[in-house]
Amino acid sequence: MTTYTHPDVFDRGVREGWADPQTDPTQIDWAARQACAAIPFAVIDGRPVNPCQSTGIRYGRNQLGHWGEQLAADAVVTVDTDDGRRLAMVERVDGHGWALPGGYVEPGEDPARAAVRELAEESGLVLDGALWQVHPARYVPDPRASDEAWMVTVPAAAHLGTVRLDSLPALVGSDDAARAAWVRADSYAVLVADLQATYQGRVFAAHQALLQDLLTAAAEWRS
Repeated sequence: MTTYTHPDVFDRGVREGWADPQTDPTQIDWAARQACAAIPFAVIDGRPVNPCQSTGIRYGRNQLGHWGEQLAADAVVTVDTDDGRRLAMVERVDGHGWALPGGYVEPGEDPARAAVRELAEESGLVLDGALWQVHPARYVPDPRASDEAWMVTVPAAAHLGTVRLDSLPALVGSDDAARAAWVRADSYAVLVADLQATYQGRVFAAHQALLQDLLTAAAEWRS
């Protein structure tokens, strides 16, 4: 069975606060973490068990810092233009591709507020007065996960109506984003094609099924 935790977790992760300092998961208060988990999970012999996926890394945290579930929030911001629907996306600095603006939900933070905060931090887009639809929390198959450390996200969606293509709000990648852009998103297939053709990019693996579900539902609603 494979055991792996990236060295950055023990060093930079602990120093910057995004990683648990405990190297032994049996020392964690699992009852407290299970009580607030968005998706229930088991603990066997003091070690958490991924509730949705076998990742190939049985022990350790791979590239994630948090033992067990890490709750995140992602902003799904769309707008209609004269050449179709666009979606705000960011290119991750870690090389994992293009993703929704998003990140960790801080302890005690409302996930919808976290999505709005991450949107502003990663793309520069500040939406005052926007109406947000918060979707149920869902497991995402993050390539950085293990069987003992995984990601769950709460998608928060906002649609900005219809604007001219040359009047789209400016997006500027910052924080964990190398760049940000309005990507064509009439369907998931259109999104994938536009990322490849325009940016030679790909969709972040953790967001592939999420975006396919959301864009398919949006297309069916419009039709």
